[in-house]
Amino acid sequence: MARKNYSEEFRRQAVDLYESTPGATVRGVAEDLGIVRGTLRGWLEAYGTGKKTAADGTATSSPLQSKTTAKTIPAADPGSETPEGKVARLEARVRELEVEATKLTTSGRSSSGRPSIFAGETRW
Repeated sequence: MARKNYSEEFRRQAVDLYESTPGATVRGVAEDLGIVRGTLRGWLEAYGTGKKTAADGTATSSPLQSKTTAKTIPAADPGSETPEGKVARLEARVRELEVEATKLTTSGRSSSGRPSIFAGETRW
């Protein structure tokens, strides 16, 4: 298969579409644009802001935030942080962890806890 070259403008628009569309998934945006998911993920790492619009329309951090970005953000100095700032930071972190936990519990598993590939399997 021939390798496709996309303009930088197209790449940035694809990233913007993902980040600004409420509840958008990488799979859905990639399918809509006719590109491979891995390609879009690469663009998100290169051009993404790390922000995402949640399904309810609120701004949140992207679950696809690159590992290097996550490690390079310095933690706030506990002595200089206001109580309101600390509460806001911790609430944001709790939301991130809740989203991650939800993904882990629902990704590829049936209600029996077995991988979904076996969910329709019966025991004859």
